[in-house]
Amino acid sequence: MPLPILALAIASFCIGTTEFVIMGLLPEVAADLGVSIPSAGLLVTGYALGVVIGAPIIAIATASLPRKPVLIGLAMLFVVGNLFCAIAPNYWMLMVARVVTAFGHGAFFGIGSVVAANLVPRHKRASAIALMFAGLTLANILGVPAGTALGEIYGWRATFFAVVAIGVAAVIAIILLVPAARGEQKGAGILSEIKVLGKLQVWLAMMISALASGSLFAVFTYIKPILTDVSGISTSAVTWVLLLFGAGMTVGNVIGGKLADWKLMPTVIGTLVAVMFTYVLLAEVSGFPAAAIVTIFLWGVLTFVIVPPLQMRVVETAGEAPNLAATLNQGAFNMGNASGAWIGGAALTWGVSYQNLPFVGSALAVVGLLVAIWSLVLDRKAHHDRLMSEEGQRLSLEPLGI
Repeated sequence: MPLPILALAIASFCIGTTEFVIMGLLPEVAADLGVSIPSAGLLVTGYALGVVIGAPIIAIATASLPRKPVLIGLAMLFVVGNLFCAIAPNYWMLMVARVVTAFGHGAFFGIGSVVAANLVPRHKRASAIALMFAGLTLANILGVPAGTALGEIYGWRATFFAVVAIGVAAVIAIILLVPAARGEQKGAGILSEIKVLGKLQVWLAMMISALASGSLFAVFTYIKPILTDVSGISTSAVTWVLLLFGAGMTVGNVIGGKLADWKLMPTVIGTLVAVMFTYVLLAEVSGFPAAAIVTIFLWGVLTFVIVPPLQMRVVETAGEAPNLAATLNQGAFNMGNASGAWIGGAALTWGVSYQNLPFVGSALAVVGLLVAIWSLVLDRKAHHDRLMSEEGQRLSLEPLGI
């Protein structure tokens, strides 16, 4: 891994751990702060809303600034935010600290992906983004379990102090390893960034991101009861299955970067097709523990195969002003997280069984697939129109001997 991208990956590991580790510490947080576990669970919702709200605000505010100082500032925001989480005296101070910390999440991944793409040749840009996002997948495999264990032994505040230490290492790594100027290291300005939002293809890419994420969380939010009630897997074994899912995500992240550098939109479309059938397979085999575990690993792989190409798609369609669009795409993923969990919960309320819940995820993947096909058709039409225009100009100049 190139050292500058390693620095970004360390930061993404810190951010991913910050976001997800709270889920494993809800009982400890609730007991210490004197609130119910459902109330503590709102700390997850608060963080997600902070990502969605903060992403455009930070992106617009930093649109005209050099990217390296912005990344350093965002990494420092995570250090300070997690420090306040660690010392929060009550529930509401912890909530505020979580939301403020989340403000930098979308902007860091958005701007960081642009920086990573500019650090390598064009044919390796998606792989560079995938390497940066590797920190996020490793956070699910290493950061969250380790943070949960640390919190159970020494208290939940110790986990946030540990994240602060990782954040400091990330800040130092960015300062030392990320070049101050290579390629396009400065934003294009507020007006240029906002103008990009007038491009239909940018919105289609973000819509695919939201639908892909929504299909995941419509099922994954309820994966524990699916495994215990349907597959018959013990509660203690669920953790290992989830670690296997995280390992699949890490593998898929690398594969997705390679495939996207080869064929970007075909990778998106092909992955959505595979995801759609994987949900159907999961519904059919969920009653058989071994088959369910293998399918969940495959599901984890496909879940992150699509992430680097979608982020790369947004960067490419945004053209010369990608910061805001790339950042908003992170908000789109988080909107998909929240809406997918709600859709899955609503389906269960309406009588859908845990075994059939994967069909809901499959339906959302189908909608995402249709949007992706629409986007590809528009691409090919624009390419055809451009060729016809160039041919027309050539024919009009030939009689003049030019």
